[in-house]
Amino acid sequence: MTVIIGPDPGPRLDKALARDVPEDAHLSRSRLARLFTEGAVALNGAPITDARAKVAEGDQVTITVQEADETEITAENIPLVIAHEDEDLIVVNKPAGMVVHPAPGSPSGTLVNALLHHFGGNLSGVGGEKRPGIVHRIDKDTSGLLVVAKSDRAHHGLADQFAAHTVDREYQALCHGIPDAGDPRLRGVRGVSFETGGVLKITTHLARHKTDRQRQAVLFQGGRHAVTRVQVEEQLGPVARVSCRLETGRTHQIRVHMSHVGHALIGDPTYGGRRKVSDKAFGAEIAETVNRFPRLALHAARLGFTHPVTKENISFSADLPPDMADLLTALRSTAL
Repeated sequence: MTVIIGPDPGPRLDKALARDVPEDAHLSRSRLARLFTEGAVALNGAPITDARAKVAEGDQVTITVQEADETEITAENIPLVIAHEDEDLIVVNKPAGMVVHPAPGSPSGTLVNALLHHFGGNLSGVGGEKRPGIVHRIDKDTSGLLVVAKSDRAHHGLADQFAAHTVDREYQALCHGIPDAGDPRLRGVRGVSFETGGVLKITTHLARHKTDRQRQAVLFQGGRHAVTRVQVEEQLGPVARVSCRLETGRTHQIRVHMSHVGHALIGDPTYGGRRKVSDKAFGAEIAETVNRFPRLALHAARLGFTHPVTKENISFSADLPPDMADLLTALRSTAL
């Protein structure tokens, strides 16, 4: 693709391109930034990686955009719970136990396999061969709402919103203990602050654990900035139902942050350690039900964003799945 810079381009190449690249190319600012770092941009025939380089009217910019690879993933007839669908995107309610995209150890049975069957292979190619249409993801053992791009223009627009942290994501979770603003211990935990209404704000950096590459670790230097807000919705003895709002969306963010503040999620074998509720709290039967809950008690309950094509603000919600709802009912029964 060749772009001729128009009049009054301003002082920076990236901003001039954002203005002058044809709309049907669907190259967002974040995508253009990646193309610079990939060495895919040339200014007047010379490769350039500095997005802030000076530019003038009439300059010729060549952008090399690789065609999306044809996916080799097999389409599979797996039922989907669809919250919304239009020509550019789909919002699905993913069940717990389903991996979002193929990976070593999970080559089939994934959300992508199901989507390829549903659309006859028609998904945005921007995510690459193994992740067509995927803009964000939730863990295998987390249930709830996920938006997937069907068109490249939707993919770029959604990716920009996730990068800018403007997507509204709220999770419902059950955790050990009560993360209450009145707990003096919490006020001594590094990275913890409280906002109006008793909202617990957790601010750290996250990076891969030094010795266990499957885990994330809390840091305060290095890594990636991460912010989670937690609100206690219901106290159930030594268990709380909480809502968790993501300002950022890092791998395992809610799980790591809740463990960091001493309130690991029910059913989390990675960050919860061997923490259990006692028989004294609920009685032996319900305590066993809680301690043997077979997956993360975490559900992506609300998802809101600006439609990348229509520019309409849209929001979706999903009720707790039966397993979490049943667990919550059992916990509530002890409070009667």
